[in-house]
Amino acid sequence: MSQTDNTNRRMVLAERPKGEPTDSTLKLETAGIPVPQDGQMLLRTEFLSLDPYMRGRMSDAPSYAPPVAVGEVMVGGTVSEVAESRLKGFDKGDWVLSFNGWQDYALSDGQGVTALGRDAKHPSWTLGIMGMPGFTAWAGLTQIGAPKEGETLVVAAATGPVGATVGQIGKLMGCRVVAVAGGAEKCAYAVETLGFDACIDHRSEDFAEQLKAATPDGIDIYFENVGGKVLDAVVPLLNIGARIPVCGLVSQYNATSLPEGPDRMNWLMGQILRKQLTVRGFIIFNDFVHLYPEFAKAMGAWIEAGKIHYREEIIDGLENAPQALIGLLKGENFGKRVIRVGSTK
Repeated sequence: MSQTDNTNRRMVLAERPKGEPTDSTLKLETAGIPVPQDGQMLLRTEFLSLDPYMRGRMSDAPSYAPPVAVGEVMVGGTVSEVAESRLKGFDKGDWVLSFNGWQDYALSDGQGVTALGRDAKHPSWTLGIMGMPGFTAWAGLTQIGAPKEGETLVVAAATGPVGATVGQIGKLMGCRVVAVAGGAEKCAYAVETLGFDACIDHRSEDFAEQLKAATPDGIDIYFENVGGKVLDAVVPLLNIGARIPVCGLVSQYNATSLPEGPDRMNWLMGQILRKQLTVRGFIIFNDFVHLYPEFAKAMGAWIEAGKIHYREEIIDGLENAPQALIGLLKGENFGKRVIRVGSTK
């Protein structure tokens, strides 16, 4: 079923998953298209962003944001067209960055909406390199990682929308960048296209040994978005005064219990103390929203000059979004994964 002018398809949370989301976690429903009142506009979704944080919003465990209620539309950033407007400052045909969630249409009073104009170039990029993932990479690296020329930066999920951007900014700032990715194809892309100095396949049996060999001078910055065995291999290699920006732990999002083995928390805390590490978790729009104009100016200039490469993976159809998210959480994406909900006019 394609997007129409008379039906609103809505992907709602049907149940809270235990472990990985399944085919029954989300359910496609249809409803009438809402009608805007004075001070509102009707937004038609064109692109929907898929991001790892969505798994956390399916859970009702305490977190930095409230969970999606069972039966409610799944959350998500969107690029939308104004289909009808009774709101000053927005006209029919305008493009906006919004948060419609997983549905065709949504009402908005303009709060949290960013105008993109009528002729936005690469509108879906505002969900990636010019949006939350790109901003996360830039702010986490520059504000917490504080790179210095000649330092060694290790970044996991290095061909994803955050990791790829982190590594490229690191290179622009004079760092030696060692990437971690899954598979030979992604590692080749990291080195040959993104320009990283080395890439280690985390699926390799001797991953820890390869990482050590690739970082002979130790690690000064580790941009954390994966956790698990990558973190285990990185920590012993960290230099005194190393910095670890933490924006995610995607390898743990589907976990239903703590990993087997001895409790290593005291060992980790000892590493933090003895090496005087800076470890800081951050939520981009809670911690650094005031820096977005600075980011947008810098990133826009880098893109214009051809200094930043960006890979986007567009999947057609709202009905394909659940499986696409499941695959994303398994690391199957190659670049920024976006759902084309509508058909660009």
